[in-house]
Amino acid sequence: MLEVTDDTFERDVLDRSTEVPVVVDLWAEWCGPCRTLGPILERVVGATDAKVELVKVDVDANPRVASTFQVQSIPAVFALKDRKIVDSFIGAIPEPAVREFVDRLAPVETEADRLVAAGDEASLRAALELQADHAGAVAALAELLVARGERDEALALVGRIPETAETRRVAALARVGDGVVGDDGVEARLDALLDRVKQDDDARQQFLDLLEVLGADDPRTATYRKRLTARLY
Repeated sequence: MLEVTDDTFERDVLDRSTEVPVVVDLWAEWCGPCRTLGPILERVVGATDAKVELVKVDVDANPRVASTFQVQSIPAVFALKDRKIVDSFIGAIPEPAVREFVDRLAPVETEADRLVAAGDEASLRAALELQADHAGAVAALAELLVARGERDEALALVGRIPETAETRRVAALARVGDGVVGDDGVEARLDALLDRVKQDDDARQQFLDLLEVLGADDPRTATYRKRLTARLY
């Protein structure tokens, strides 16, 4: 269960919902029914073995998220898939009703899913034979290809499906090369590219790729995104 804020909503809810259904629990500290519903949601969503994810949003601390959902009362629970609301309910409903709500979201495991879980290249390729647009298989196989230097094939592979946060990361990794996170010179590379981002499309793409590979949790990412915005606008 993840606490989401106005600043992390795009990444942790909208982007994440392209990969797995996300249940958003809108609550507040003063709300008694919220405290009743919260543990039920955690228990029921936890039982899906990560097929559905739960996030919580304190509406008092994050008014933009509350406004996005046009919340009139809490607890309010919304389910998102592919950046769209697909189901919702208001109030502290009983656990059997919560389970029915979550069961409607949890995808049924397929043979392709089981092959992807194995994780080896043969299994991943077999999964794609069964389901050519399986996002998990595409991302996992592309990452294996990048690791052994077959970057063009990796990029062609991720280009077969709509972009997700994971395929965007793998594509960036394919373009900039493996091991960039541990590269002591990454800041020097970013600084050098920063001088060219406004006029040079390739430099701007390289800059964004480096930030994508560093990841949102790396403090340099936020710093350099701000510097990029200042240069562009």
